[in-house]
Amino acid sequence: MSTFISAVQALTSGISIMDAIQILLGAVLALAMLLLFKPLLRGIARALLLVVKPKLNKEQRLQRRLMQDAMMLNRMLNSMDSAPSHAAELRAMAARA
Repeated sequence: MSTFISAVQALTSGISIMDAIQILLGAVLALAMLLLFKPLLRGIARALLLVVKPKLNKEQRLQRRLMQDAMMLNRMLNSMDSAPSHAAELRAMAARA
């Protein structure tokens, strides 16, 4: 504990009360500005995210969903090697998809 106290004293020995108040006031002002402009900053972050990773259009989402369904059916087929009746049903479902 004495090490912590001596470290704090060493750090605060060169800081006056006015400097500490100015630092605290600056931190409070920065926090207030952050809270005030939170919706704007959130919108900017979303816009930057869309630049990096654009949304897929409707056709691309449909194709991705169909591909995921086909991959899921293939995984199920591979896991159902021991049950031929289930494998036949899955193959019929895969043929329709």
